[in-house]
This record gives sequence, structure tokens and C-alpha cells, in this order.
Amino acid sequence: MKKVLLLLANGFEFFEASAFIDVMGWNMEEGDCSTKLCICGVTKEIKSAFNHRLMADYLIDEVNVNEFDALAIPGGFEVYNFYVDAYSDKFLDLIREFKANDKIISSICAGALPIGKSGLLTGKNGTVYPSPVRRQALKSFGVNVLDQPVVIDDNIITSWNPATAFDVALLLLELLTTKENAEKVRKLMGF
Repeated sequence: MKKVLLLLANGFEFFEASAFIDVMGWNMEEGDCSTKLCICGVTKEIKSAFNHRLMADYLIDEVNVNEFDALAIPGGFEVYNFYVDAYSDKFLDLIREFKANDKIISSICAGALPIGKSGLLTGKNGTVYPSPVRRQALKSFGVNVLDQPVVIDDNIITSWNPATAFDVALLLLELLTTKENAEKVRKLMGF
């Protein structure tokens, strides 16, 4: 069984989180039945952008990185306080711990920014939401910001907006299973 930890900051974007939830869930039911996704946050109840709530399976302090194969981080909105959690020491330390244990890290949109702030993308290629503010923020962390929708460098996936959510989730599934399995799930989901 391959386990994915979905790391959510308050203010996360639900659509981006749901791509990981649905792809891993579809794989568990209709694909090769090998993936499980768990949700983690700084708080047990996590408030999304647009004020919806989700309950975490784990608090960050409860996570044993050795039990997981990959980390998934959706982006979020500053006006909903995304960066309060996403730039917190606990959040950044968990990202660093996944990398130290050679796990895959994937992100969508502004989810690349805490990875950048953690130092894991310094001197590497990445991408983020294509606004000048977000691109400059990622660049300020020493990242070579590319103008493309999905970038993978050193087992770290970054992408630039919600439209890339399912591509990133399916790429993560491919890296965890096989290309054939990910294609099967993509077709079953109608993508």
C-alpha cells in the first residue's frame, strides 16, 4: 500500500485538495487498489478558502513520515490566511522531513511557496501561480522559476494553477504506481 499525506494549511483551495483525494480514491477503488490518502493539518479542523471545513486524520505532530510514500500540498489564498500555517515552522519542518527521507513531494499552485520557503527548491527548477507577486515570492527563495504548467525537479512537483490539479495528482499516482495504472485511472475519471 502506498500512502499519501495531504498537508493542508488553513485557507487551502478545496478544488486542488480534492484532486489528490479523488485520484488516490479512484485508484483505490478502480485502479490497482494500492493507494491510501490521509489528511494532515496544523489544526484538527481545517478551514478552506471560501470558509468550508475539513477534519484532519492527523495533526502535524502525530505524523510518522516513515509511514508515508509521498506528500501533497495544495495552494490557498492569502486572504484566508493560507501563509499563516503554510509558513509555520511545523509545516516547513514536515516538508523538510519528507525530503530528508527521500519521499516524493507534490504541490499545486501556491503550494510551491512553502516548499520554496523550506529551502528544498533552492537552486532547483519550479513553478507557481503565474502572477508577478507569486513568481517573485518563489524566486526570492532561490528557485529558478519556469514559465510552464508543471515542473518536476529532484522528486519535487510544482505547478501553476488549479487547472493543473488533476495532472499533478495523476503524475503523483504514476510515480507511486505505474504509467499504465495512472492512464487507466485518468481514462476512468474522464480526463
